[in-house]
Amino acid sequence: MEDIDEREVYSGKDKDLREVTGGGYDEFLTFTGRYRVVKGSRASKKSKTAALWYIHHMMKNPEANLLAVRKTYNSLRNSCFAELKWAVDRLNVADFWKFKTTPLEMSREKGGSIFFRGLDNSMRLTGITSDKGKLCWVWIEEAFEIDSENDFDMIDESVRGRVPPKLFKQITLTFNPWSDNHWLKKRFFDKVGGDGNNGDIFTLTTNYKNNEFLDEADFRLFERMKRENPKRYKVAGLGEWGVAEGLVYENWEVRDFDLQKLKEKLTRPMFTGGSLPQKRIVSAFGLDFGYTNDPSALCCMLVDLTERVIYVFDEMYGYGMSNREIFERVNVMGYRKEKIFADSAEPKSIDELYTLGLTGIRKASKGADSVNYGIQFIQGHRIVIHPRCVNFVKEISGYMWAKNICGGRTNTPAGGFDHLMDAMRYGLCECGKGERWGF
Repeated sequence: MEDIDEREVYSGKDKDLREVTGGGYDEFLTFTGRYRVVKGSRASKKSKTAALWYIHHMMKNPEANLLAVRKTYNSLRNSCFAELKWAVDRLNVADFWKFKTTPLEMSREKGGSIFFRGLDNSMRLTGITSDKGKLCWVWIEEAFEIDSENDFDMIDESVRGRVPPKLFKQITLTFNPWSDNHWLKKRFFDKVGGDGNNGDIFTLTTNYKNNEFLDEADFRLFERMKRENPKRYKVAGLGEWGVAEGLVYENWEVRDFDLQKLKEKLTRPMFTGGSLPQKRIVSAFGLDFGYTNDPSALCCMLVDLTERVIYVFDEMYGYGMSNREIFERVNVMGYRKEKIFADSAEPKSIDELYTLGLTGIRKASKGADSVNYGIQFIQGHRIVIHPRCVNFVKEISGYMWAKNICGGRTNTPAGGFDHLMDAMRYGLCECGKGERWGF
């Protein structure tokens, strides 16, 4: 969660919300047009400010209802639900709210409700009704995950009809801007001309410098990012658009697919010229190790060898994970018995995971130019990413070739935010030809 100071305590519905949120969001707090769109860096307090705004205004307006949306339903509990619950405590109004976790819902006895929906079950977005009041507001968190503008239109169209006096209909989108070729830029920021307000749309770019509640250690983290990974700093530090030019992988898409039906389709026997059935599909799992500053990352794939398509269907992504925690997570995900190729630079971790029970774990072989060999192999495939793999989408959106001293592109990827990209290469090391294709 993004940091914000805990000193101020909510004392009543007429309190100036700026006393709680701090600066940098004045127009965000007062805008009443249809679309309120905020891109920003980590620790820019955009999600916390949105959550505080909603709880504050729902306390003032008992007829208002809110719909919180993300690409996948399962991601809501640790994001929107947690942020809004935090805001309830932060504003000292917990006695007025009830919380349900199955399904996720927040409600007031003498007021409206907050509903939570994921686009992985789009039918649940239609016909949202409440016994009290009207659906006035929608909050789409991590809106960059929504790759289809048509999906957004479906959400937009769900907010319709008359609302009580003094209320208004509004959709708020908050996100990290990983790529400038996303539809969000053209639809909102380009239409306004950057940051601004055209009456119907309000756009804002925020960054950690807007957050006066950070301490010196927080600022040192961003300064280190600025020195060591300027590409990531541009997006995760300054909230600027990531640039699509220079991407390592361009032939990819985010698309929902049924894993079981895909397996059934691709495991049907394939005959060529009267020969024996040929194997069409292989599973591939890759693991990259991290700990404090870098995440441990598992990439789970199916590879269609005939059509040359890599299907990324699941991921693990976590900071500060011990080897035992990695084992337990992989076991819960159901991949304990799979052949998993891991970073060979960590033989001790591989041996420990094997002892713990990942008996299929192997070292991913590395050699001269192994990274480029692996990239070339992957570039020869289409990559289809399941919407649940949100961290994979963020990485591949910003995985770019490094620049030389003159500003030209090299044939070496820029390091840093590439843990699932490395895991993908490790997992595919048996899909190439011969020893030299160890990635």
